[in-house]
Amino acid sequence: MEERRVGTVSRGIRCPIIREGDNLVDIAVDSVLGAAESEGFALRDRDVIALTESIVARAQGNYVSVDDIAADVKKKLGGETVGVIFPILSRNRFAIVLRGIAKGCKKIVLMLSYPSDEVGNALITLDQVDEAGINPYSDVLTLERYRELFGYRKHEFTGVDYVQYYSDLIRDCGAEVEVVFANQAKTILNYTDCIINCDIHTRKRTKRILMENGAKVVCGLDDLMTSPVNGSGFNSRYGLLGSNKSTEDKVKLFPQSEGAQKLVEAIQAEILEKTGKNVEVMVYGDGAFKDPQGKIWELADPVVSPAFTKGLIGTPNELKLKYLADNDFADLSGQALKDAISESIKAKEGSLVGNMASQGTTPRQLTDLIGSLCDLTSGSGDKGTPVILIQGYFDNYTTK
Repeated sequence: MEERRVGTVSRGIRCPIIREGDNLVDIAVDSVLGAAESEGFALRDRDVIALTESIVARAQGNYVSVDDIAADVKKKLGGETVGVIFPILSRNRFAIVLRGIAKGCKKIVLMLSYPSDEVGNALITLDQVDEAGINPYSDVLTLERYRELFGYRKHEFTGVDYVQYYSDLIRDCGAEVEVVFANQAKTILNYTDCIINCDIHTRKRTKRILMENGAKVVCGLDDLMTSPVNGSGFNSRYGLLGSNKSTEDKVKLFPQSEGAQKLVEAIQAEILEKTGKNVEVMVYGDGAFKDPQGKIWELADPVVSPAFTKGLIGTPNELKLKYLADNDFADLSGQALKDAISESIKAKEGSLVGNMASQGTTPRQLTDLIGSLCDLTSGSGDKGTPVILIQGYFDNYTTK
């Protein structure tokens, strides 16, 4: 068999604009098979078809309004003074959610982490913190003290002063606002015992700390909109986590996990029926990578993938070719080196954890790695490719 000359290929697949109620199984399958025919490639076993979470949630019609959020907040937190702590700084991710929260209470004590939010959006820089002689692990700053030390600073990429932006937004919704800057969750208990913690990946720890220190009510974003309000959408597992702005009065929730799981399995079955190929299918949101310029960690969703077929469970099990070339087979070259490395790959068995020849390979979940590749391929703008086809991801140096 002829040696394969190409490894992993990631293709953006153009699709129709997805609306509520659309049949995503048919659309995804037809779009992938249509692209294969027009571009002259064939599907293979273990190819990966990935759908962005946005079109899944849109097809599900999984939306909630500002008023829906307000009603849920008032019901669960009492409608008086509520601490809103550790939100990320994002017009797309949090501003509309904050409008709903503000409409559901009389006063918000907004506690922002500093110098940056959880995913790296900076209010100020660490150098500025150092210059001010502030200890971010213990020092609590009032709005007046923060402005005195750091002034009015706009976000590097968005040009928004989020302190002002969030404060104005809360007032516009009819609530009072008090802004505090602190990094210890329990600080908020000096102001109120009813709290919404808006952090994503640290949310369980934050809830535990607050409850251990006497909070009356603690809701994470994952505890809000977990069931319908006046016929709205909902997400029983993630609530408002992973939501995105849809309009000025509505957000699109993260896809319902159960429905998304049925979707990926249905697409897998349909591809098998039509092509005879066993492909893997997943839904992906944010990739899990960090921008070295803005220091922003992309992952504002609770997970990279809320649904995937069984073949995507686990982590890579790979050998580092350059380690083998520089160490085990340092005295070989040319065809002899190629043959020796190929035999090592064929002979690898079980987990390679702890094996020196696997050091430097990526010990991350397959769905996180593949989802990141998909996110970078589809982009977040106008490419019009909400379905991604990845071929050759599970190939190695010996694959024919």
